[in-house]
Amino acid sequence: MGSPKNKLIKFAEFETFENTYDYTHETKGKWREIFGNDHPIVVEFACGKGEYSLGLAKLNPHINYIGIDIKGNRLWRGAKSALELGLTNVRFLRIQIDNAASYFETDEIFEAWITFPDPQPHKRTKRLCSGKFLNIYREIMHAQGKLNIKTDSDLFYQTALEQAVLDGLTVEANINDVYALRPLPEFLNIQTYYENIWLRAGKKIKYVRMILGNATSDTDKRISLEEGTPLPPLTETA
Repeated sequence: MGSPKNKLIKFAEFETFENTYDYTHETKGKWREIFGNDHPIVVEFACGKGEYSLGLAKLNPHINYIGIDIKGNRLWRGAKSALELGLTNVRFLRIQIDNAASYFETDEIFEAWITFPDPQPHKRTKRLCSGKFLNIYREIMHAQGKLNIKTDSDLFYQTALEQAVLDGLTVEANINDVYALRPLPEFLNIQTYYENIWLRAGKKIKYVRMILGNATSDTDKRISLEEGTPLPPLTETA
């Protein structure tokens, strides 16, 4: 864990980077101007040090990526790495995810990722795949925008699948052991710091891709769902 002094240094440097933004910047509806092109924009929510955003940006130079997190010292690492690597198609935004609609226009985001988030075992509504957060994502994403989830947590994985059923969403991929895939797609072979920890611990990595679209069920029901609610099963696909 870094010292308070080191964090302050990183915060100060973060503000000087050309690829970083925070709650003080007016970015809503301006991201294509910021990137200087009209390429599709993909966000990673709770990106941490940005390893996945960086990996995707390397694989897809024709797509723009934005890593979002509230931890400035973590974003500093991702932003600095992007500059060192000369990646011009990735930016980092320091905000609370709850306030995303204040920094993105409707339909401004083409696709989204959530990789190895805190599973929030004690409160479902805090999980980034809960109905509350899916509603936030819908405010800024394309009508047929896709949400990609990669996690080691069985709880988070199951919550994502449950929420898809409740919202009547199309699940395009439901894989309960990513590294059993042959061949393994490059976009799933990007590994974060935490993913490496879980792999060494013998955990299976799960992946879900769903089309957010418009929810078909009642908002209050999505947000207040309790653990253990019986739901129909989803078919696993490779």
